[in-house]
Amino acid sequence: MQISSRFTIATHIMIAINTFQEEYKVTSDFLAGSINVNSVIIRRIMQSLKGANLIAVKRGTGGMEIAKPLTDITLLDIFYAVEPLEDGALFHFHENPNPACPVGRNIHAVLDDKLFAIQKAMEDKMRSITLDAVVKDAKNLIKQENL
Repeated sequence: MQISSRFTIATHIMIAINTFQEEYKVTSDFLAGSINVNSVIIRRIMQSLKGANLIAVKRGTGGMEIAKPLTDITLLDIFYAVEPLEDGALFHFHENPNPACPVGRNIHAVLDDKLFAIQKAMEDKMRSITLDAVVKDAKNLIKQENL
């Protein structure tokens, strides 16, 4: 299993908005240059972030801003904004395990609670990390580079 790059791109977008909003008009083209992906991908992810009320896009003048205090946004908020989970489940089971097979017949009983615990642990950890902490880490690294 691999989580798509939408989550890391979305987090990059949020950090870049906070880092550059005072110096530049942060647009999808600007972000595409920072992230090194097509601006269409950025606009799609921005729509998801906007739909989750994490960013606000300025009409007319363009640019964007983060819609909430950084301490009120967690990595889990960003993840859920861009990685919609089918039925709220991180793990997707193969469709039709063979009921005639003893493993197939029991695979849900064997794995369901374990996969739920894994998902809960991941969500709890992501919930404990705020965008504020991630932005501070990024700014510290940028500052060290400029010494």
